[in-house]
Amino acid sequence: MRHLLLISFILVNVMAKAQIIESASHNTTGYIQANGTIENSSHTTKGYITANGTIENSSHSTIGYIRSDGTIENANHSTVGYIKNDGVVENSSHSTIGYIKNDGTVENSSHSTIGHASKIKKEWLAVTYFFFKFE
Repeated sequence: MRHLLLISFILVNVMAKAQIIESASHNTTGYIQANGTIENSSHTTKGYITANGTIENSSHSTIGYIRSDGTIENANHSTVGYIKNDGVVENSSHSTIGYIKNDGTVENSSHSTIGHASKIKKEWLAVTYFFFKFE
């Protein structure tokens, strides 16, 4: 019985660290683990964001970078966009393509909600919603 309780406790704590990525209608589309592992809704690993900001696909091939100033680059170090401190997401031409609100709401450039996620870094949300498709 103690083993079952211990296993249950561990599973609950592990699951609690994964943050949910949702569509506009609040359907779960994926998860981001605290360590930067990106999963689809079936918990299949689709990519990684490392501690140094490297963005990798599921095979650990580098597909991009998150710079400390909020610049998002592709694997060739070409800028694909920016995430500003206030949550504004811009493309490489500095045109606004979306917004990430403090409550985790993700909006397109017309302020229509395209998703929800809370307790996830804005840069990580910009990467998953706007710049790289982890399908």
